[in-house]
Amino acid sequence: MSKATRKVRDKWRLKEWYDVYSPSYFGELVVASVPVEDPGSLIGRVVETTLYDITNDFAHQSIKLYFLIVNSKDHRAETILKSHEYATDYLRSLVRRGSTRMDGIFKVRTKDQFSTRISVVAFTRDRIKASQEHGIRQIMKQIIEERATNLTYEQVLHEAVLGKLGSDIYNLAKKIAPLRHVGVRKSKLLSIPPGVVATPAQVVEQAKAA
Repeated sequence: MSKATRKVRDKWRLKEWYDVYSPSYFGELVVASVPVEDPGSLIGRVVETTLYDITNDFAHQSIKLYFLIVNSKDHRAETILKSHEYATDYLRSLVRRGSTRMDGIFKVRTKDQFSTRISVVAFTRDRIKASQEHGIRQIMKQIIEERATNLTYEQVLHEAVLGKLGSDIYNLAKKIAPLRHVGVRKSKLLSIPPGVVATPAQVVEQAKAA
């Protein structure tokens, strides 16, 4: 056995496996297992999975989740949701000829002072007027801002990912025009309030990264 091969094998022996857990508002389930030499190096890493892996609901396979590791101890890595998004193929499948697509992008601060950007998309059954588009976007804005004012980051993102925000927007906006789909197609954590997550600075920097 060459020295180089022995060195690689020895390096792997030094690594310890850590289970990465989703946050409590997404079931506190193991979403990945990663080998590390230094547990501190886990902080700030992002783990990708799908909502299907959390719920086992086949309808959720097109929703991607990105969890940011914020703490590690006793072979356990804890996370918060950094972002989520519709898979590109799924978003493309929602497009239909003869309908109108409306997007609303809202930067909000939650009740517990997390800053996040929430992107809502709506598709109508038929073409609609500009005044109707404006009315629907106003409903998007109203509901997103109301939720952010009254709910924590965990609560807002839970509603965004699992569809309650989209459903509430749909129920009001359908009074303006017939709708085919409304949902939060993407969210992104922009900043974490000081003292909320007791971890190194790279967590905050990673939260800001694209």
